[in-house]
Amino acid sequence: MDKLNKRLVVVTGATGGLGTAMCKELYKDGFHVIANYRNKQKADEWKIAMQKEGFDIDIYEGDVTDFESVGNMITKIESELGPIDTLVNNAGITRDTRLANMSPQQWNEVINSNLTSVFNCTRHVINGMIERKFGRIINISSVNGQRGQFGQTNYSAAKAGMHGFTKTLAMEVAKYGITVNTISPGYIGTDMVMAVPEKVRDMIVSQIPVGRLGGTHEVAHLVSFLASEATSFITGANYSINGGQHVY
Repeated sequence: MDKLNKRLVVVTGATGGLGTAMCKELYKDGFHVIANYRNKQKADEWKIAMQKEGFDIDIYEGDVTDFESVGNMITKIESELGPIDTLVNNAGITRDTRLANMSPQQWNEVINSNLTSVFNCTRHVINGMIERKFGRIINISSVNGQRGQFGQTNYSAAKAGMHGFTKTLAMEVAKYGITVNTISPGYIGTDMVMAVPEKVRDMIVSQIPVGRLGGTHEVAHLVSFLASEATSFITGANYSINGGQHVY
């Protein structure tokens, strides 16, 4: 199937470990994948690496924390490639410290990157989805938005806010054939987590009932599942994928 006949999906924060796995899985499952990026040099290198592995993924620049920048990116994508069917809000950062030491900058950077970005990106695609009577919005939250985590008041607040956004938007657009869902991963074996000292990593794993870190491919599989046309009755849900570390 050529690109013109495939559902178009945009993944924000696509060049990181989780984003890369999502792009690959969605591509293998027959989607036309668009990777959002901010760092051009990193994105160009990433695209070449993907091509070497057999993944023909388009890349588009856009600062997800900036409403106008996102609007320009979405306009460019849709004018060049066609309507966006699925949006995966995956971009995010951490600026960890106890609230007693947290600066306004550390708070604002995390809220803007992890939560305001969800509004910015979704706002620019939702009306088109409503007009076409189809859409999939998938928000990547975190186990720490469900249970809290020491030193992450900013991150936990943003990630919890993502699911509040999910629940309400799901209700607003359900009648238009649009689903909105959250995925809340636990500790996943990304490069960032694997760079943690082994002693600390072992302590983390000891708290996970299945006895290991999650795989990026496991989260990616769940993303692709929720992006499919067969999941039209699933909306407003929060999928925990944490190896049993947090159950409720």
